[in-house]
Amino acid sequence: MTKKEVKKKTFQLIKGMKDILPAEQKYWEYIISEVKKIARQYGFERIDIPVVEATDLFSRSVGQATDIVEKEMYSFVDKGNENISLRPEFTAGIMRAYIEHGMLDLPQPIKVYTIGPCFRYDKPQAGRYRQFHQFNFEIIGEEDPVCDAQIIQIAYKINCVIGLEVNVQINSVGCPICRPDYEQVLKEYFKKHRSKLSEVSQKRLAKNTLRILDSKEEQDQSFIEEAPQQVDYLCEECRNHFIRVLEYLDELEVPYILNPTIVRGLDYYTRTIFEVTPVEVSDSDKEQSRQTALGGGGRYDGLIELLGGRSTPSLGFASGIERLILQIKEKNIKIPTPPSCDILLTQLGEDARKKALVLFEELTKAGFKVREAFSKNGLKPQLEIANRLGVKLALILGQKEMIDGTIMIRDMDGGIQEIVDYQKVIPEIKKRLEKLAIVNIKLDNKNKSMHPASEVPDKE
Repeated sequence: MTKKEVKKKTFQLIKGMKDILPAEQKYWEYIISEVKKIARQYGFERIDIPVVEATDLFSRSVGQATDIVEKEMYSFVDKGNENISLRPEFTAGIMRAYIEHGMLDLPQPIKVYTIGPCFRYDKPQAGRYRQFHQFNFEIIGEEDPVCDAQIIQIAYKINCVIGLEVNVQINSVGCPICRPDYEQVLKEYFKKHRSKLSEVSQKRLAKNTLRILDSKEEQDQSFIEEAPQQVDYLCEECRNHFIRVLEYLDELEVPYILNPTIVRGLDYYTRTIFEVTPVEVSDSDKEQSRQTALGGGGRYDGLIELLGGRSTPSLGFASGIERLILQIKEKNIKIPTPPSCDILLTQLGEDARKKALVLFEELTKAGFKVREAFSKNGLKPQLEIANRLGVKLALILGQKEMIDGTIMIRDMDGGIQEIVDYQKVIPEIKKRLEKLAIVNIKLDNKNKSMHPASEVPDKE
């Protein structure tokens, strides 16, 4: 009787999810480090909120008639019979935290940022995943339009710092006083074309007319272009607020495009809204603009009150990290490489390996960038690792060195080896690395003097 071969089950990624492999981490580390740096420059403090929240938090803030709440949220009932959801965005959770922890009693405005994953059951495509990562900036407790300009400036600056050329597409969606009149005018306009609108927009006509302007359906675009514009129906306060935002952006020299079709996909926005798009996306190509938006945000002065808090003006923006990385790769932008290691510690024999374990800890404690190859036995494979890593020095600890109380230092560029006293290895390494650094600086300066910029011929 033969044994039936048992087929091993193999597991694969869930659709819409993505592994971030070691080779990709340099992009993530680069973007996140720049975001943190800019956050500190502008006085934003870090806040972290749970990945799960009450489902009602999102349905109340984001809007029942939005795509996110209707068909994109990961919602379920937990073992305590609570309706909870994986967060589809950050703002609602941050506002909940603001209310719950009494942050209204702190000096205003509150300026916070966060970084992490969000979840939406959306159609996977390039730069869009069902688990995606964002960084999010919020200014809570201030209604002055200078804050609108500053939050837009920060969004713009982050893109510039990481090497992307972008424009800001900007609009105003008014406030609860002037928006109803505009929505009624817009509804009457689209009713005339109801039969020619897409199925999605026909549903929105009944539930949330404003969101027809956000339609991605080709058959809707000609009607959207001819639709009445919100800016023509703004009340005096909203109009003055928007004008001042644009004036501040002019002072900051932030390039922007007035785009009356931007409404964003969330119900909580009031007044200023904006999206950041690559410069090659023209104002006329609105479909491409929506698909390639690298981030966006705006003002939501009524959100905290909607969630049970006191009326508090607020605004912010979020950007998708995956989309930024995709742009960096498409543009072939070179990013700074993480600091390389300077030293590889090699060993031969069990006794040398034990001593090398201790030496490795001493070297890291002394601040050296050091790597090891403890699992390798022969010297050749260890030196191959040293070559691959591009280290400057290899430390070799073998049986002879163990007996003599010494260690061998090998210059990986010149191939010169020298035996030194084991007790003096740390100051000796420091001296050699400093010398190598000086030599490299001199070589760089020599190369620059041999090829001055003024002698480089102009391109024809």
